[in-house]
Amino acid sequence: MSIVRLGVIGTFVWDTIYGRDPRHAPVEEWGGITYALSGLDAALTDEWQIVPLIKVGSDLISRAREFSATLKHMADDAALIEVPYPNNRVELRYETNERRFERLTGGVPGWSWLGLKPLLAGVDALYINFLSGWELDLETCQLIRQHFRGPIYCDLHMLVMTVQPTGWRALHPLERVADWCRCFDILQVNEDEVTAMAADPMALAAAALAAGVRCLLVTLGSRGMVYFADGAFDHLSDLSRAMPLGVASGPVRTALVPPPYVVADGDPTGCGDVWGATYFSRMLAGDSLADAIRVAHRAAARNVEHRGATGLARHLRGELITQ
Repeated sequence: MSIVRLGVIGTFVWDTIYGRDPRHAPVEEWGGITYALSGLDAALTDEWQIVPLIKVGSDLISRAREFSATLKHMADDAALIEVPYPNNRVELRYETNERRFERLTGGVPGWSWLGLKPLLAGVDALYINFLSGWELDLETCQLIRQHFRGPIYCDLHMLVMTVQPTGWRALHPLERVADWCRCFDILQVNEDEVTAMAADPMALAAAALAAGVRCLLVTLGSRGMVYFADGAFDHLSDLSRAMPLGVASGPVRTALVPPPYVVADGDPTGCGDVWGATYFSRMLAGDSLADAIRVAHRAAARNVEHRGATGLARHLRGELITQ
């Protein structure tokens, strides 16, 4: 069996969660990229290995390595990178089951192109999730797009958030939207993040597809998701670097895809990350866009039934019985 490798760029975050369980004390556990790693680990086929291109602060590196060691698809020669900074820690306060506020402390630095370039040499596909918002700057993303030949998936996430002096995060308009979009093959945002990029999802879809994005995915929480896909894009094998930017290859396809069922009571933390990681994993396995969406919906629903990221990959694979 030929081994292929998925590079993952994101940030380990230690969460303190208020309001998720109103009758209980705040919960402390892993967040950030751990949800996406769990989704990837559960959904990737056996020929894929995960290569974490992830820096972790020295205060939490041991715990992060323990978490990584539980993932069955982690490459044997891959390792988290310890940096001499306090790791990202986030206070999450839930206002409703799907809406929350975040306060950040600490923070590891992002990647430079010179630091990242040699690590990409042995990677066949790339999953990027902006969980701090500064993992990569625009210039570094443009250089990745220029030099990396595999498919690139991006969850924009915290790129459209700013950190206020108090540490609380707030939506912030993203400048040079088209330039950012030009860096990715598949782009994921949620409905709040759309407002920092365009007037509405249709306007963002027009800008993204004109810039070269082949599929824009907008997650809508318990209502499911809506996608906007280039007319010629249905499988990752349809990607082509030769297509001129802004030239349509057929009518744009779009649909609202509701989830098969909604879990009324549970933990919504990380659902978007699990959804996107599962979707990309299934596209890497050769699934069609529609089939990948259906599997991602089921994984996100299973995530709601599980508390936290510890043991989540096993739960998503069906190895744990939901209590």
